[in-house]
Order: sequence, then C-alpha cells, then structure tokens
Amino acid sequence: MEISLSKEIQAGLDAARMESLRKASKLRIDVDGTQHRVLRHWTKGFSMDAETAPKLRGLVDLYDGSIHLFQCLVVAAQEEGGEMQFEFKRATKVAEKAALDFERKSDAPVALIAMDAPV
Repeated sequence: MEISLSKEIQAGLDAARMESLRKASKLRIDVDGTQHRVLRHWTKGFSMDAETAPKLRGLVDLYDGSIHLFQCLVVAAQEEGGEMQFEFKRATKVAEKAALDFERKSDAPVALIAMDAPV
C-alpha cells in the first residue's frame, strides 16, 4: 500500500525532520579554521544542510562537541532530501597519545629510581 502526501505536507515533514537533525546534532567539521554543523555521520561519510553546506574536497576534521574524532579526506558529494552528503576516502581516528614504535612489555618498570640519593 502506497501513501501519497501533498507537496505542502511533504515539505512540512521534510522541514521538521531537518530542524530536528539540526537541534540534535553536536557534530561539526573544521575546514581551515571555519566550522560547519554536521547533521548526520555514518562509517563512510556525513551530511550537512544543503543550503549552508560549503563545497568541500580535501582534508577536514570531524568533532563531536569539543572531542576531535576523525581527520577525514572528503572525495565526493551528492544532494539528497535537503542534505548534502559527503563521502570519505579515508577517515583516521584521532589518538590521544602518540603511537609506540616498540612493544611495551607487561612487566616493564613504571618509573626509574635515581641512585644519586644516599640510602
């Protein structure tokens, strides 16, 4: 069974859906120091409001509030349902500390006690 709605009702529903996405999302991207709000995020991309979305191509940083989540390489975009959808060529998760270039042993000492002090 297919339900058809008038154009006015469909436009109202789409506007309400976009407003709900705008209010609920804390996601944002940072491009060369300029921040833009992200409506949705999935494993292979993200979407923004089509009216305010910039023409993106290249490296962007994706944040959830103040938490830096990913450094992404954006390669493609398409508009669908009032949203501009961008796809990732690569999305690298941001680590809180530098990667080790050696294996850390489980029984390794935690600290070094200096031998300068008299015992």
